[in-house]
Amino acid sequence: MIGIFKTNIRSMQEKQAMIQAITSSFEVASCHVDLDDCDRVLRIGDLRVAENIIIDFVQQQGFLCEVLE
Repeated sequence: MIGIFKTNIRSMQEKQAMIQAITSSFEVASCHVDLDDCDRVLRIGDLRVAENIIIDFVQQQGFLCEVLE
């Protein structure tokens, strides 16, 4: 499953820290944050946990995170 989320990650430093946190905490094939998109889209490839677990995790890191509709 591919997870696609809206975030408020704004900087390259925040992006790199969030990707590192996700890839070291979860088994995923890929993880990317699009800083050029207005929704700062977080895409996680081969997501093997429920979306709400990722949302909670990202929010614990201090960022907004919700499923992108």
